[in-house]
Amino acid sequence: MIIAVCGKGGVGKTTISAVAAQALHDRGNGKVLVVDADPAGGLSTALGLTPKKTLNDVRKEIIEEIKVGGRDEKDLSISLDYLLAEALTEHDNLGFLAIGRPEDVGCYCRVNVILRDAIEGLAERFDSTIIDAEAGIEQINRKVMSPVDYILLVADTSAKALNVAETIRDVAHQMIGGEGAGLVINRAREQAEVEPIKNETRLEVLGWVPEDDTVRRFDGRGESFLQLPECPARGAITGALKKAGLEI
Repeated sequence: MIIAVCGKGGVGKTTISAVAAQALHDRGNGKVLVVDADPAGGLSTALGLTPKKTLNDVRKEIIEEIKVGGRDEKDLSISLDYLLAEALTEHDNLGFLAIGRPEDVGCYCRVNVILRDAIEGLAERFDSTIIDAEAGIEQINRKVMSPVDYILLVADTSAKALNVAETIRDVAHQMIGGEGAGLVINRAREQAEVEPIKNETRLEVLGWVPEDDTVRRFDGRGESFLQLPECPARGAITGALKKAGLEI
């Protein structure tokens, strides 16, 4: 199962993704691929995993090979397999890929398609995949999210965050089809804050995550969420992930 965690910037997507990675890592009976698709790279810090090479590094190396010339599609695919293996950081049953920051100028659509197809092929070797998506809807608009089975939308209690989540769901429905999407309301103070949102939104609400001092401490100290102890936020996120269909 491939789950993309999407939403407005600053609503806590990375925390949700990190706890999902922890839950699947702790399960221990399946391989988990975690993809940090946000150029800001916060998931790497949240998990305490530092990749030697990012997907953008891979992309630049492929572009250089194309510029040199003499490489057909088959040769590039073989080369890309090796480069992706170098970019994959492994920790127990967990594999981690980071997209990195794009710095080159120009349109390399062919390269992007090759890279996307390679990531899809890599994901097939894992039992579960979690994608911490870039804020907004750009990656869906570029059809980067085409192999996704379920979109886990994250919003805080603000109207703007909820509107962004609903827009992402609408775009995703048009671009990739399917009905797999649900909303997690993050950083709510109490149930009373959540009920009006449930009544207003068209989205299925999977649950709500309370403000949590343990999560705040892990964020503040840069501690790995793979070591996050039992706490209210962890329990709420895990419950929402189960409703989304992850076997935890």
